[in-house]
Amino acid sequence: MSDVAVVIATRDRRAELLDTLGRLAALDDAPPVIVVDNASSDGTAGAVRQAHPEAVLVALDRNAGAAARTIGARCAGTPYVAFCDDDSWWAPGALRRAAEHFARAPRMALLAARILVGPDERLDPTCAAMAASPLPGDGDLPGPSILGFVACGAIVRRDAFLAVGGFGERLGVGGEESLLALDLATAGWSLAYADDVVAHHHPSGTPRAGRERRMLRNDLWVTWLRRPSDVAIAATVRCLQDGHVGAVAAAARGLPWVLRERRVVPARVEAAARLLRLP
Repeated sequence: MSDVAVVIATRDRRAELLDTLGRLAALDDAPPVIVVDNASSDGTAGAVRQAHPEAVLVALDRNAGAAARTIGARCAGTPYVAFCDDDSWWAPGALRRAAEHFARAPRMALLAARILVGPDERLDPTCAAMAASPLPGDGDLPGPSILGFVACGAIVRRDAFLAVGGFGERLGVGGEESLLALDLATAGWSLAYADDVVAHHHPSGTPRAGRERRMLRNDLWVTWLRRPSDVAIAATVRCLQDGHVGAVAAAARGLPWVLRERRVVPARVEAAARLLRLP
């Protein structure tokens, strides 16, 4: 049995999801798959039950956003969890190779894969940045140390992921990776990029409304929640100067929550964030 379960969070992308499930079912290692449906209105749940009864389906009555991945991870019975979006999937051999990397690196909580985008399989720009990470390396890691990742090409050590809270519901979808990366590093875990673990991403043609503003809001929230005051103030001023008043206003509405949950990262994590020039 596979040591890696695949968790897919989805909402209103039935056709893309069914294609992804077909690709995962064709993998030689046949990983267990958990689909968490964020209250789709297009018949996603019924289609999954009919076409892929082997998949575990968790049908939510609300849109939990990225927190659907956390719900799925709680349902997994494997030591590692690989995330897919409904428009991404794992290459043959990728999950087995990732499990081997985790076994050799006991302090690694997250592995970020090489993501090939679209039919022309161009490298995701974030992966190019991760491959060139200036952070000091660790001999056990399969590649460069990182402090960020793309969720649809990430595999986590389940216990470490859940111990720091996974993905929270408040951020929704869009830039939610930053908070998790900082929290894992703060807890003493390593994150690494592995060029030999491959995921494919064919972005859906169905855009999500309000995504840009939500990502800007989330960037501010993460900065306010975890970074020193001078960094948080500078990020807010920069956002206002760039004309993103609506995003700042949206972030400000969450200030009571931010103040309750604010925990500044330790100096070693802040030094890494500054080396990477994170916002």
